[in-house]
This record gives sequence, structure tokens and C-alpha cells, in this order.
Amino acid sequence: MRVLLVDDEVPLVRALSQILHQQQYDVDAALDGLQGLDMARAGIYDLLLVDVMLPGLPGTDLVRILREDGDTTSVLMLTARGKEDDKVLGLDSGADDYLVKPFGTAELLARMRALTRRVGELAGVRQLTAGDYTLDLVRRMLVHGAAAVPLTHKEFQLMELFMRHRGQVLPRAVIFDRIWGYDTEVDSSVVDTYIHLLRKKLGPREAKPAAALSDIRTIHGVGYMFEPSASRRKPSP
Repeated sequence: MRVLLVDDEVPLVRALSQILHQQQYDVDAALDGLQGLDMARAGIYDLLLVDVMLPGLPGTDLVRILREDGDTTSVLMLTARGKEDDKVLGLDSGADDYLVKPFGTAELLARMRALTRRVGELAGVRQLTAGDYTLDLVRRMLVHGAAAVPLTHKEFQLMELFMRHRGQVLPRAVIFDRIWGYDTEVDSSVVDTYIHLLRKKLGPREAKPAAALSDIRTIHGVGYMFEPSASRRKPSP
């Protein structure tokens, strides 16, 4: 589970990051509202923890802008202001829940689990479908057309990332951070290597030999985009 923490209290950010890492969350942090907005717009997070009082851009404005952009990522607001009007303001901006500082670790984790569980139930995350690709998240299998495609663990993670963000350009740095960000023994060149391996397994678009016509498109100077072609199966005459 990938979490973005947006808070300008550095000691709190450090403490929460350590706690969430211990609970097997991947955590990125932003120390002001504008940076948090830019990072949230990358679209790689499952949950946002956003403080209300932020330099640069208030947390309520950050959430409101994301909602106006059509972003539905779950948001848990964090604030030292616990008056009812403040809670209403946070929820009206588009936040899903509200937690008043100081809070206990157990309550924070429970709120986070509730939000991510709710998203999973609403989204039906047992499988993802894009074009003629179906990714079974329970059995960890990829079916392309009528054929099962064997994937390694990292290839599966990469395919899941692409299918969750089909049609969206993913910079190399984002892909690397999402899949390998906490592995200090590799560098970002591993992204290109795994893209090459995944393309070979998926096959070129419309059975043409050019790698550029793969369903995983190269966006030169930026990164990659997954854009599945129409089903290869032609209708019966």
C-alpha cells in the first residue's frame, strides 16, 4: 500500500514514516501543500494523509483541487483543530475522514485500514481489466486474450501499476520509486530492463515486429505508457 504523507511538522513526519514502514506501508512525504499536490497528482498513491494547516497551500485546498481534477484517492485529514466546524470544512473539501492531533498509532492505523478496505470493496480489486488483458490480483495471474502469461513477481507489480494507470504517462522515476524505491542494490536502469522483458512476454501490438508498437509505449525523454490495443480476436464471419 502506497501512502503520501503531507505535513510540515518534521518530527511527526519522521515518526509516522517509521511507524508506517514497520506496518509494511510504502511512505512518501511532502512538507508543504504545493509539493504535496504535485506528488499526489502522480496518481500512484492508495491513500493520502494530509494536514489542514500547510505552508504554500492549505490541506483543504489541496484536497479540493484533487477532487476537482477527478482524483478519487482516499484522504485522511490530520489536524490539531478539533472543533466541529473545522471537521466539516475538511470533509466538505473532499476528505474521506478526519483525525485530530494528537492521536494514537492504533487509531490512525484503524482509520487507514477502514479507508483502504472501503476503496477495495468499492473498486472490486480482485482483478483488473484493460483491453484484452485481465490481471487476477488474487491468483496473481495475467491473461492476455485467451492465453495465460507467466510473470515474475516484479513483472506482476509492473503490470499492475500499468493497468491501474492505463493511458497515463508514468515517468521512469515514478516507476522505479513505486516498484524498487526501497531496494538500495539497484538503480533506475532496471526499469528499462524489465520493460523489455515484459514487452517480450506480452508480444507486439497487432503481431507487428516493431517494439515501438508494443502496448507499452515509450514516451521519449519521460517514461512509459500502457495503452492496450483492441482485442486481437476478430469477430466470426
